[in-house]
Amino acid sequence: MSHTPRTAKGRETRQRILAAAEAIFARHGYSEASVSRITEHAGVGQGTFYLYFASKLDLFEALVEDLNRRVRRAMSEASRAAPNRIEAERAGFRAFFRFTAEHPALYRIVREAELVSPGALRLHYGRIVDGYIEGLKDAGDAGEIGDIDPTVAAWALMGIGEMIGMRWVLWPDGNAGEDSDPFASGTSEVPEEVFEQMMLFIGRALGRPETTATHNPSARSAREGAPQ
Repeated sequence: MSHTPRTAKGRETRQRILAAAEAIFARHGYSEASVSRITEHAGVGQGTFYLYFASKLDLFEALVEDLNRRVRRAMSEASRAAPNRIEAERAGFRAFFRFTAEHPALYRIVREAELVSPGALRLHYGRIVDGYIEGLKDAGDAGEIGDIDPTVAAWALMGIGEMIGMRWVLWPDGNAGEDSDPFASGTSEVPEEVFEQMMLFIGRALGRPETTATHNPSARSAREGAPQ
């Protein structure tokens, strides 16, 4: 179990080790990311490392939790002042894509967790989904979204964000060939037109049925042209 330090200096040292682990795990993968590489990058001795973490696996799991906490906080803070659920989604996704651009290691580390620590993987996705479900239930009760299962919607929304981020933030040139590196640090932003199309899709998926038809030009034309 990782140790939570009581002093400000201890917390700073622990965070420096986590930051080094983020860089080393992303660059070398879990199997090649030795404790010595991580401590060298962090500028601390291996004895200091073991004051805070019991093992490399312990550090890896702590890093997954740390990244999860930070990305959830970024999304929550961004969407807190939104007037309705759709605008909360808009603000939350923008915050997620910014975080992804700043921390591209999130993708590789989370994917490696599937093999390295399935429990950490489930914790990561579960905590994000739990917050989503709560927000979607509240939005449904307030009539801001349609009659949709909040659990299914939560997983679907998380999948949208993850795939859009991978395609346009981590693969900014769209190259999926052998020269592409989805875990590189050269990241970009989701183009505004892509973001708006994504939000249009989400708005229609979550929107109340009657408003979905209203905002769909083809559906509106068909309705207006239908015989009475």
